[in-house]
Amino acid sequence: MISVVSGDPSPEELAAVTAVLAALEAERAAEDAAQKEPQPVSGWELSRRGLRTPITVGPGQWGRHAG
Repeated sequence: MISVVSGDPSPEELAAVTAVLAALEAERAAEDAAQKEPQPVSGWELSRRGLRTPITVGPGQWGRHAG
């Protein structure tokens, strides 16, 4: 909330001050979001890896089984 302590600003002047203050607040919020520390990575995510090559489906694919 903005309150005028002294003087008699016009509606245009109040709108200009409000716009500037809103822009400054948006800029500060964007900077805060950019500086936010990344979330710690859990052990489950660190050990995440592919266990095998993807299985391909189609005729003759099982004939190349290496097991």
